[in-house]
Amino acid sequence: MSIWWSLHLRREAASVPLARRLLLGTMETAGVDPDISYDLSVALSEACANAVEHGGDTGHGGTSEAYRVTAYLDGEKCRIEVADSGPGFTRSSPAVRRAPSEAENGRGLCLIQELADHVHIGNKPGRGGAVVSFDKILKWKKDAPLMAV
Repeated sequence: MSIWWSLHLRREAASVPLARRLLLGTMETAGVDPDISYDLSVALSEACANAVEHGGDTGHGGTSEAYRVTAYLDGEKCRIEVADSGPGFTRSSPAVRRAPSEAENGRGLCLIQELADHVHIGNKPGRGGAVVSFDKILKWKKDAPLMAV
């Protein structure tokens, strides 16, 4: 069985825990191993925080007030995509560098790469905006209701 959902969220800090709780609830209900669920929820929180902080200036004299989160649980893996309508990345595939240890921010993309199995960071074609997508192979609790057969 597959599960997918998509959220259109306001670029407000309060939207980050909302997306995280929805993902955690979905994975708990499906029977995903809690360690995998936690890793993906932290990665999602980082991607959402980036969209909230950086996804606003459209470059057309206005601001984008929303971003989109889409999650797919499909038997073997979970894939998550966070897309905004901001200016996007200056390069099509930005290099992810570790932030200095004394920095207060700048660790999000690196953390996502550490927590997920596969990460794609780039820009939406056409209208612009950043897209961060990542996936992770799922592990299931014993007798999970939605475990792949």
